[in-house]
Amino acid sequence: MINIICAVDQDGAIGFQNHLLFRLSADLKRFRQLTTGHVVVMGRRTFESLPKGALPNRRNLVLTRNAQFSVPNIEVFPNLKEAVDACSPAEEVFIIGGASVYREACPLAQRMYLTEVHARATEADVYFPKFDLSEWEETEREEYDADEKNEAPFAFVTYVRK
Repeated sequence: MINIICAVDQDGAIGFQNHLLFRLSADLKRFRQLTTGHVVVMGRRTFESLPKGALPNRRNLVLTRNAQFSVPNIEVFPNLKEAVDACSPAEEVFIIGGASVYREACPLAQRMYLTEVHARATEADVYFPKFDLSEWEETEREEYDADEKNEAPFAFVTYVRK
């Protein structure tokens, strides 16, 4: 199953200069809980934004057109189709960014785990692709207030393709 996981602000922004927009401890914890033990697929720039390289306890697939790109504990693919084809039907696949990978994955995904931040980023240069909400059913929503570990109010929202 192909899943998308992403945190988006009120305008659909997801990043600025290859960094996350908000400090949300709960979002990072949820990301780790959902993706651990599964496959994560990301573009090269998203991979390069990870502070410690390959995510532990996950199969890391990185998309890049650079055939020479090689890093320990990752598998490199030239495109999303080849990466997905390398996964077994039993594997849970999580698309974790960036914007162009999300855009390509949207038609293929069966589920989206979005953290909808109830705020606007002061600066953003990367946006989540527009999608037709009528094609998705919201199956879960958990609302949270800002606190000392989460700098903005947000909701964990799960969408399943109709």
